[in-house]
Amino acid sequence: MFAMRPYNNRRHNLSSYNPFREMEELERNFFDRPFDFFDDHMLSEFKTDIIDHGNEYVLEADLPGFNKDDISLDIDGDVLTIKAERHSEHEEKDKKNDYVRCERSYGSYSRQFDVSEVDTDHIKAKYDNGVLKLTLPKKKEEVKTSKRLQIE
Repeated sequence: MFAMRPYNNRRHNLSSYNPFREMEELERNFFDRPFDFFDDHMLSEFKTDIIDHGNEYVLEADLPGFNKDDISLDIDGDVLTIKAERHSEHEEKDKKNDYVRCERSYGSYSRQFDVSEVDTDHIKAKYDNGVLKLTLPKKKEEVKTSKRLQIE
């Protein structure tokens, strides 16, 4: 297996030729950062933006490569959970695939959000071009009224 990297002219300075440079770099990367081979994106959460539009919040989550059926939205109390699950193609096919490199991450990803200030009965969700967009209307503020009580 080999890594395909862009050619960097500065790395190969002919005046300081070192035939062991690549081996030293491999060793340094392995022992200094042993879990980098998992790739930062593979183990990280999906990224979201939350925008306050005054009467509603808009949450946009980047979920590229997911099918709409692989995304679930659940509300339990005041917690919204967004969960997305992707299955590996090479898990489902026989082992005769000709993969040279397999970097795409597979597995289950989830994030939770506090929705205590949101009218959860009127949340709208849309998934288009790898972006999940949730419109989260804010709860209406209860207007406190004053009244006079009669004494019996």
